Amino acid sequence: MGGPLTMEGTFVRDGMALNYRIEKADPVAPWLVFGNSLMTDLSIWDEQVAALAGNWNLLRYDQRGHGRSGEPQAALDIPTLAADLLALTDFVGIERCTYVGLSMGVPTGLAAFGARAELFERLVLVDGQARSAATGRAFWEERIAFAREYGMAALAEQTVKRWLRPDRHASAQAERLRDMIAATPLEGFVACASALREYDQSAVLSRLGIPVRLIAGAEDGAMPATMKAMAGQIADAAFEALPDAGHVPNFEKPAEFNIALAAALRTPE
Repeated sequence: MGGPLTMEGTFVRDGMALNYRIEKADPVAPWLVFGNSLMTDLSIWDEQVAALAGNWNLLRYDQRGHGRSGEPQAALDIPTLAADLLALTDFVGIERCTYVGLSMGVPTGLAAFGARAELFERLVLVDGQARSAATGRAFWEERIAFAREYGMAALAEQTVKRWLRPDRHASAQAERLRDMIAATPLEGFVACASALREYDQSAVLSRLGIPVRLIAGAEDGAMPATMKAMAGQIADAAFEALPDAGHVPNFEKPAEFNIALAAALRTPE
């Protein structure tokens, strides 16, 4: 018996090419859809795909301006990113799915649920928030200015030191993440960072009538507290903080994250 069927392609929405990859286990297998963070591409989920392929139909894609997707030339907003997600699931033929979103992928998924709740049977939200912080606009404008002046390689160097624990900054893992961030087109970063300056999907939280699992790296600043508070606004929610992990726990501590993800995906008896 063969393994999962892997397909990669491009879907065009509103003139923008979106790169996607599918690992399809079986026509009747459930779908799991992944949404990546700012400055990463679909390979950020490689360890999760390796663990889950064969039991799930898996869809990953590069958000606009990232990976092999097209490069926007103007500021984006969260509803546009959510509309990309919904259009791509339509294109693939997905009628119902579990969605796993990382960082920027969290408000993207919440906005998509707000637009079409019936698509989702479960959400797994990782190191992201429902609305921008009060300091969000100033933070992202400073990051945009830095990237324009010094380039994405310099921004990658700073970002790796923020996202990973200090004892990993010189590791091969850090080098891979640094290369991924540095490869992000400048205008792609600027367009999506602009979407993060000011957004609010918090009204969706009280409407979530499906299981929601929230996971954060325990060392990701204020994020664990923020996500724990989010969980308190959702009817069927559980929150878990992963020790010794920062902003991208699925990448930094994949074995531990995969255990938490498997628990989140388990259907109650």
